[in-house]
Amino acid sequence: MLRTLSVRDFVIVDSLELEFAPGFSVLTGETGAGKSILIDALALALGGRGDAGMIREGATKADISAEFGIREQVGEWLVANEMHGDEGSLLLRRVIDSAGRSRGFINGFAATTAQMRELGEMLVDIHGQHAHQALLRTDGQRMLLDRHAGLLAEADTVASAYRVWQALAKKCREFESNARSILMEKERLEWQVGELEQLAVKPGEWHEINNEHSRLAHAASLIEGVQEAISAISEAEQPIVSRLYSLQQKIAKLSDIDPALQPVTELLDSARIQLQEATYELTDYLSHVELDPERLSQVEARLEAIHSAGRKFRVAPEDLPSELDELSAQLKQLANVSDMEALRKREMEAGKVYTEAAQNLSRKRAVVAKQLSDAVTAAMQDLSMAGGRFAVALNPCEPGINGIDQVEFMVAGHAGTALRPLTKVASGGELARISLAISVITSSATATPTLIFDEVDSGIGGAVAEVVGRLLKRLGQEHQVLCVTHLPQVASQASQHFQVSKTELSDKASRPVSRIAVLDPKDRIEEIARMLGGIEITATTRRHARELLAL
Repeated sequence: MLRTLSVRDFVIVDSLELEFAPGFSVLTGETGAGKSILIDALALALGGRGDAGMIREGATKADISAEFGIREQVGEWLVANEMHGDEGSLLLRRVIDSAGRSRGFINGFAATTAQMRELGEMLVDIHGQHAHQALLRTDGQRMLLDRHAGLLAEADTVASAYRVWQALAKKCREFESNARSILMEKERLEWQVGELEQLAVKPGEWHEINNEHSRLAHAASLIEGVQEAISAISEAEQPIVSRLYSLQQKIAKLSDIDPALQPVTELLDSARIQLQEATYELTDYLSHVELDPERLSQVEARLEAIHSAGRKFRVAPEDLPSELDELSAQLKQLANVSDMEALRKREMEAGKVYTEAAQNLSRKRAVVAKQLSDAVTAAMQDLSMAGGRFAVALNPCEPGINGIDQVEFMVAGHAGTALRPLTKVASGGELARISLAISVITSSATATPTLIFDEVDSGIGGAVAEVVGRLLKRLGQEHQVLCVTHLPQVASQASQHFQVSKTELSDKASRPVSRIAVLDPKDRIEEIARMLGGIEITATTRRHARELLAL
């Protein structure tokens, strides 16, 4: 339930704080006073679209906050999204700056508009003043029926199944028209994959074999250079190790005279040991290096084969393994597509899944269509359409994204007339009454706690308006109902009455602003009298207002 609404600098509202009660409440006021603007502000807090044009002239930002009392479903959503706040309470806030940037908050946590919209759908259901126009579109009629029946998930399943089915059907048609080119592409890929598989280049092999070739090609130079180094270090007439040892011994004797030379002695000794270690390593290396012309020939042939393949496939030699993986994946995908028999089988299976889902949706639609038809027909009898009938027709149609039914609203405005499509027979007044009846009936079955009707009673008056007021009052016993209306017969039925007015600020700009007040019993009489009599309020209109409020 909506508890409070705070609006700052929105359109022509400078500052507004409203508290709402359970039951049926109305907002009334002169045309242009800003009644529907309040609904727009609430819609913005619920994740609606916003832009800089919504900011009041002269202000830098618009700020809207709405507090709700919540039920279990909303509480579970908040916990799941880690946005829970005070027990049993929810605060939504939306801010729009002069650059058009929007920020949303749920219980103080930053939120996306998608999150606010998802949460808003569980909190408030808004019926706009142009809702009856949706009844003139077949897609609007279908959406209304599915939403009322709780079949939106089933409708999404049908739409998804249809897309899968049609995608496979398209592949079948493409294969049939492009069979020759697909076969040629498959043969090309088979040849390329076969050649690369036969070459069998392993990841990293190109670098390894290049290193091996370098060693084999320079084996003679390596052997000669290592032998020369071993000889110079330890096998020549005056090897480096021996000469270094003699120097170390001389310095050692001198260090007995001057201890400052002791570190030099240690360094020379360490250098001699390092040279001996180097000799051991070189000797070991020499034992593993040998001249192998046969292996060199094999390595050169392998290098040439890999290099040639790289040129042929226009990739670097080291990328041949990844090229094989990519071509193999293309071949596998093409093999699946080119298997016409398997493709047709998948298409048939997808068609079967779609048909089952569409038939299930159609059966459920038929049950709710009968219930809705009876309920709206009953409501028409109280809306000056005695003897009129309403029916939701489910006409079979070609399988499509919306199922196998074409939903069409049919109406007979008077007794003895045949049912005809709503779009062809309903006058403006009849359409407004039928739209209102459908809105009230579908709302009574919803789990949404707060229902808002924004001038949905336009186009009706007199006794019908009084019936509408009673319908909304009855609906307010099960839900919180907020209605923007120009009809005194509707306003008089409310348990809470807000009056919206427009005044001029006493500044140089003389900017208009909206004001709103909760009316007490005395003020309600004056407002109902104004709605009845216009500019001049007389004793007669006040008496009529009291009579309406006493009903």
